[in-house]
Amino acid sequence: MILHMRKRIVLDTNVVVAGLRSRNGASFRILELVGSGRFEIVVSVPLVLEYEDVLKRMARGLGLRHADIDAVLDYLCHVADRRGIFFLWRPILRDARDDMVLEAAVEAGCDHIVTHNLRDFAGCERFGIRAVTPGRFLASLEGRA
Repeated sequence: MILHMRKRIVLDTNVVVAGLRSRNGASFRILELVGSGRFEIVVSVPLVLEYEDVLKRMARGLGLRHADIDAVLDYLCHVADRRGIFFLWRPILRDARDDMVLEAAVEAGCDHIVTHNLRDFAGCERFGIRAVTPGRFLASLEGRA
């Protein structure tokens, strides 16, 4: 019997923002699928704080209230694999905020980091993690990639 494990991913902040900005596109579809059992998301305290900071600064442009953002973050934290990070290798990537995404992915043994900025995650392959776009990740879920 072959056991199929769910893919484990970390969502870069830009994917969460894009998914809340528009109901069209792969980022929104990924947010819709969070908690469905098709894959598992991983978060850490620094990552959730980053989501919160960016989303609340952009709230008006997203057409959301801070309470709406709190509800989204509460849900993500509820369904996610919450990980504590007990090591830092910074800097690894060009942007320290991207390092916190990579640290969560490494700590949890994730398959992918889902991001719109693939160049920002150049080098994550040495940890056995692939940076993929939301569209590419959805295609992999559907067996098209």
